[in-house]
Amino acid sequence: MFKVGDYVVYGLNGVCRVEEIGPMNLSGVDNGKDYYTLMPLYTRGSLVYTPVDNKKVIMRSVISKKQACSLIDEMKDIEELEVVDDKRRELVYKEAVKSCDCRELIRIINTVLKRKEERLAQGKKMSACDERYLKQAKESLFGEFAVSLKIDKDEVQEFIEHRTTLKEMAPAS
Repeated sequence: MFKVGDYVVYGLNGVCRVEEIGPMNLSGVDNGKDYYTLMPLYTRGSLVYTPVDNKKVIMRSVISKKQACSLIDEMKDIEELEVVDDKRRELVYKEAVKSCDCRELIRIINTVLKRKEERLAQGKKMSACDERYLKQAKESLFGEFAVSLKIDKDEVQEFIEHRTTLKEMAPAS
């Protein structure tokens, strides 16, 4: 069980802070049941209420700074998603986003960026589907990295670029 003040990833709401835990005083709501009151960090003025025992939506702790740095270090080596055809592409992206798994979000980013390169080489622009899921994957991933690394979400891209540049410049051991 989470505690008040904990940061969690709650489904498509992204990173939230646990504000309260306890019964809800609303008519039609089971008063014998405890609920989390969650405040999404990147959606101003929004609160989410969910039963403590909710099994329908993924809810997990935010990754640690060490885990975030490790993922950043291996970002370029994380394989792309396998998509057989364009009809299934959106479904594959949607499932990866719903997983709330940082590695799956990186796979979306890597897949879309590779496709973007290929399409530009053919004189085509990025598809709307690719653009939408790239934005969604970055929003979710960078939101979680920001909390883990204790930096602003706007600084995450630069942090990643700086860290990967330093890693590339390091002498091979």
